[in-house]
This record gives sequence, C-alpha cells and structure tokens, in this order.
Amino acid sequence: MSVGERIAVVGAGLVGSSWAIVFARAGCEVAMFDAAPGAAERAVGTIAQRLDDLVAAGLLHDAADVLARIRVEATLAGALAGAGYVQESVLERTAVKRAVFAEIDAALVPDAIVGSSSSGIPASEFTGHVACRARCLVAHPVNPPYLIPVVELVPAPWTAPETVRRTRALMERVGQAPVEMTREAEGFILNRLQGVLLMEAWRLVEEGLASVADVDRTVSEGLGLRWSFMGPFETIDLNAPGGVADYAARLGPLYQRIAASRTEHRVWDAALIAKVEQQRRALLAEGDLVARSAWRDRRLMALARHRRDAAGQEPE
Repeated sequence: MSVGERIAVVGAGLVGSSWAIVFARAGCEVAMFDAAPGAAERAVGTIAQRLDDLVAAGLLHDAADVLARIRVEATLAGALAGAGYVQESVLERTAVKRAVFAEIDAALVPDAIVGSSSSGIPASEFTGHVACRARCLVAHPVNPPYLIPVVELVPAPWTAPETVRRTRALMERVGQAPVEMTREAEGFILNRLQGVLLMEAWRLVEEGLASVADVDRTVSEGLGLRWSFMGPFETIDLNAPGGVADYAARLGPLYQRIAASRTEHRVWDAALIAKVEQQRRALLAEGDLVARSAWRDRRLMALARHRRDAAGQEPE
C-alpha cells in the first residue's frame, strides 16, 4: 500500500481519471487538475461510477473510501503542492505536452517525478526544455490502467536512472506491473508488438484470406487465451519439449518463410479501411459501440477477479 503518498494527476480525461483510481485505490492522496472548466468535476462523477462497478465485481471493498482520497484542484499549482509524483495525461500532441511540462516545471516541488501517459510520443520531444527534465519520463498505461496493470517506463536520454528506479518502485507499490525500455523507440513496447500483429491482421483481410470476424476469433479464442497470463517467449518455451531452442529448431524455418513473404510494409489505405469498417459494422452497429465498451470492461473486471483469486489476494 502507498497510504499517505501525494499524487497529482494533470488531465482528467479517460486516462487521467483512470490513473486517479489506481493511485487512490492503493491509498494515495490524489489531487486532480484539468485546464478545461468543469472537466475534473465531471471526471469525479465518472470515477464514482467506475468504483461502484469495481465493488459490484468484487474487486473493491469500499468505493466511498477510495473516492474520498481524490480531490479536485482549481489550479495546477494547487494540484502539484506537496506531490512527490505527477502523472501527466493531457492531449496526445507534442505542442500541448511541451506547454504543460513548462507549467509543471514552474510549480513542481524539489525531487518530484513527472510521468507522462504518452502513448507514442517520446519524452525527449516534450521535456528537453524544462529544468526538471532528469526527473521526467514516459509512464504509459494500457487503458483502463485500474484493470490492466502494465505500465511502460521509457526514459528520455537525459532521464536519471534514479527517476526510473523510483517510478518503477511506485508503480509496484500501487499494484501496477511496470516494464522498462533501455532507451526510446517510437511506439514503445506494447504498440510495437501490437503494430506487427495489426499489420498482418489487415493484410489477411486485404488479401481475402480471412474475414475480420475470424481474425478476431483467432486471437480471442486462441492466441489471446495464453497471452492473458504469459508472454510470447514463455509461450514458445512451453510449446516444445526442449524449450525455446527446440521450438526455434522445429518452427523457426516456418516463421522465416512467413517473414520473407512480407517484404513490403503497406499502409492502411482508404479502400482497406472501408472494407474492415463494413465488416465490423455488420457485426456491431456504431450505436452499440459504447455498450460494447462497457461489456469489455466488465469482462476485464471478471478476468481481474479471476487473476486476483488465483493469486490468493484480497479485494482492495
């Protein structure tokens, strides 16, 4: 638990409000600020609904107790006052982040760390101009982070090693699963992996080799079942009697031939996007997207409950 730690969340949108749940659930005092009038106040209402969902799913004991640790601040300086860690979650635009980091730098307490929820923009593009840059890094979550625990820690060239160490320790204390990159690479770890899978998924549909529905089913009813509790390297290690080396000897040539067959990296052009969109809308009407997203979150809650029970853990 991280009882008593003071956290500032800057940006109260979907990601920022989810981060507030992560920290408050772990016992931190969370100050939330958003420059848009009324945005942080509206976020509190959304957070209350999510906390009630977590209670209903058996993942949380007391929603009111967690909500009481989240407060809205009218100014950025007020939110940063006394905060040892700041989670920036503003719009995914370099210029916006540069401006916000300049404002944070002016009000940040000594030794405080600033993590950015940036999905793909490296910290070097928006922290080089601030005095606190050695204490800045990317801390990218997967949405929603209160249900999906992995957090990608990506240092800029000037990020101090101690900043990464302290951020990793904090994320572990609040129940997240931090992973580190040794240096910046566009897309970080998760989106680079996801990008390769998406590239082949689009290509299979484009070439008429499989439908959108069957590509999705291959992952949800196949690869994804193992990937929900183990990664690709452990998967192949367990898929051959002699482990990784044995797997590589058996199936390496197959994967090499597949890779060699894809010598061209194609963009998702308008015709292909329209084809996939048509198939998806046949499966799920646009008006049902919000309800399906809520269904997704309930499924993630059920999975989180299963993982917690399997580990013998108690609700927060």
